Amino acid sequence: MKRLLIYGFVAVVVIVQIAVLSALKPVAPLLAGLVYDTLAGPGDPPSRVEGARIGGDTPGSLVSAITVPYVSRKWDAQGLNAARVVYRSTNGDDNSPTVVSGSVFVPKGQPPTGGWPVVSFGHGTIGIENACAPSLSDSLYGHLKYVRVLVELGYAVALADFQGLGAEGVHPYTDSRTAGLNMIDAVRALRSTFPDASDRWVAIGDSQGGGAAWAATEQAGSYAPELKLLGGFAASPGPDMSGLVDKAVNGSLTSEERAVLQAVIESLARLHPDLNRDDFRKGAAARYWNVLNGCTADVAYDRANALTQVGPRDFTPKTPEAADQLRELLTQWALPQKPLSAPLYVWYGGKDPFIDAEWTREALARACALGGEITIDYEPDGGHNPPDAEELVRWMTDRFEGKPVRNDC
Repeated sequence: MKRLLIYGFVAVVVIVQIAVLSALKPVAPLLAGLVYDTLAGPGDPPSRVEGARIGGDTPGSLVSAITVPYVSRKWDAQGLNAARVVYRSTNGDDNSPTVVSGSVFVPKGQPPTGGWPVVSFGHGTIGIENACAPSLSDSLYGHLKYVRVLVELGYAVALADFQGLGAEGVHPYTDSRTAGLNMIDAVRALRSTFPDASDRWVAIGDSQGGGAAWAATEQAGSYAPELKLLGGFAASPGPDMSGLVDKAVNGSLTSEERAVLQAVIESLARLHPDLNRDDFRKGAAARYWNVLNGCTADVAYDRANALTQVGPRDFTPKTPEAADQLRELLTQWALPQKPLSAPLYVWYGGKDPFIDAEWTREALARACALGGEITIDYEPDGGHNPPDAEELVRWMTDRFEGKPVRNDC
């Protein structure tokens, strides 16, 4: 195993590696019906975060910042300061102003010169309903253990819920541009909540969050020039999900892709009233449609059972016109959309049951043509998650130390 030089503390390399490899392994999507916990239960009442800069109407401005005793009382939250934030952001489709929510964290103790370096973390799929927000869960829907490890490594962490999760609005599922803007503005919200956070940051994410981290790396240079983005790390991103439509037409959707497509259709139907759900659902998909939208513990069993009954042709578009409409909407969300503003690292597997490797390979070719430095890590036998987080931690450390990147374009 490679030695990791985390801030030069060579003596703790082995301890850090063990903690990271066991606790920072990326989260698999929860579309298969798994949930980590219920929504936050009773406890000490939250209060306003002292010193937080509330107010303003620009992206990243804080609407509110409150303590989260339902998180802070957890063992994994010892050693960090935490807050739930509501902040202003931007809709990626039409650039209209939005209000979104998230969680922000900094280590306790004295920050280094220049402030705590920042990681904006893009979470994997949890669901599309308002309740499917990490900030509403006492374990952040399983992400608290990853936050803890990052904080122990000396990072401040911003964890955006993404638009429509945790705050009013519709969640545009697989819209990486909007989620990427939410991740950028989460860094601004973090710095307004905890002034000891640096303006130097990286974006990381897996699955849905991987696409968001990729999009943030494209947009940060022009959208947030006051921040210093050092790079983006995208594990198993979904850069172009329009291929799901062709697989629905020919009946080749995997069981995992069926769950993804159901959430995509429901999300798009809420955003575009002219998209008729009944053009894409039949059989068990139609019968259990509302059950499939859930993400919380009270519906987990029913949802998991429903997914076992949905067949590969239950989402076949009724007409070519319906297929074209869905394909076009997903193509509008596809990455890349502009040249990168910082180096990007992309990991993806050849046996990912959620995202075809060819979709990612083609998106990477387009991104390389636009310009930028991209490190490509393809594992032919890899699934939806990297085998460990060693490379991620090394990569983050190298970005903050200003080391060169490998460009595979």
